[in-house]
Amino acid sequence: MDYRKNADKPGAGRNSKARDNVKGRASFQDKQQRDNVKGKGAFQNNQQKAGRYGDKDNQAAKAVKTFKAVKAVKSAPADRPELPEDMIAGRNAVMEALKGSRSVNRIMIANGAVNGSIKEIVAVAKEKGVNINYVERSKLESIAAGIRHQGVLAQVAPVSYVEVEDILAIARAKNEPPFILLLDELEDPHNVGALLRTADAVGVHGVLIPKRRSCPLSAAVAKTSAGAVEHVPVARIGNVVQAIKSLKEEGLWVAAADMDGADYYDANMTGPLLLIVGSEGHGVGRLVKEQCDFVVKLPMSGKINSLNASVAGSVLMYEAMRQRLQKK
Repeated sequence: MDYRKNADKPGAGRNSKARDNVKGRASFQDKQQRDNVKGKGAFQNNQQKAGRYGDKDNQAAKAVKTFKAVKAVKSAPADRPELPEDMIAGRNAVMEALKGSRSVNRIMIANGAVNGSIKEIVAVAKEKGVNINYVERSKLESIAAGIRHQGVLAQVAPVSYVEVEDILAIARAKNEPPFILLLDELEDPHNVGALLRTADAVGVHGVLIPKRRSCPLSAAVAKTSAGAVEHVPVARIGNVVQAIKSLKEEGLWVAAADMDGADYYDANMTGPLLLIVGSEGHGVGRLVKEQCDFVVKLPMSGKINSLNASVAGSVLMYEAMRQRLQKK
């Protein structure tokens, strides 16, 4: 009997175990790989789900933020158009300004606007001596900046004008010789405001401004004057020559600033004085100069042959104050 035939070959048991071990390890590795793959897949699926949910959360947060922003914009007060500080728009408002105590510089009426209450506005304006300008409707639109104007605007003064007699009364109340400044056709509000500021500093009793071809009191004048417009009385006059004659009858001496005059420091400005400062372009007018008792100038030694109107006027006002203080 050949036992070797039925018996396992040497190492057969070990080989069987090795095969089993290999098979087991392979199965284990396959299982591990499947589990890993499954785990990675589950992890990736979870990440994708989390990403989707995260996107939804981000989108929701953005939506809430956008909603709040829109709500804030809707709830915020809208910018409303505003008129310049010295302008009044609308027929009723303009009529009330004319009938009330406010000082109206001028009325602007759209060309062709003649119906209804416009006629009454024109009549009252003429009765009170207010300038009336007929302009294109487009100009009113640009000034009104969206405000309903009904074809009429009024420019009002930041403070009320006074009468020339009121200025003379102020000088008498202070027991001082009158010191009055007349601005002959000055059109720049910054010059007018600067002169008002100096007038307050040197003790001028009042300022005269022609109704025509001159800058009236306005928001720009008030701002440039740094508040002086609240303290210096200002009167509007019609005919400049007639106003000068009336003041000469009150005993005032009349002096004008012009390049044709004598040096200002040689002039006597201690008595009752009306000092005239001319316009930025052509200075004091011929008819006005003819009414003056004397004309003064500021000597110039540089290349420029003239000074700004507000600068020249300020120098002359301070010279008048210096002489008056020395005389006391």
